[in-house]
Amino acid sequence: MDIILKNVKKKDFPLLKKLAKSLGFEIVEKIEKPYNPEFVKEILEAAKEVREGKYVKISMEELDNLWK
Repeated sequence: MDIILKNVKKKDFPLLKKLAKSLGFEIVEKIEKPYNPEFVKEILEAAKEVREGKYVKISMEELDNLWK
């Protein structure tokens, strides 16, 4: 049987590990990444390009014309 615990506080995790060990359970810790690493890479690269001045500035009028 598998049991999944979500939103466990860091301070409580060692106690849960001790309890599981004393009862003969195995704990598998899986930390979920909130963002796709490829997406993060793209955003960081875009921010770097902006800092380096590699961007195009578009006025509101131009943007409005693009949508029409």
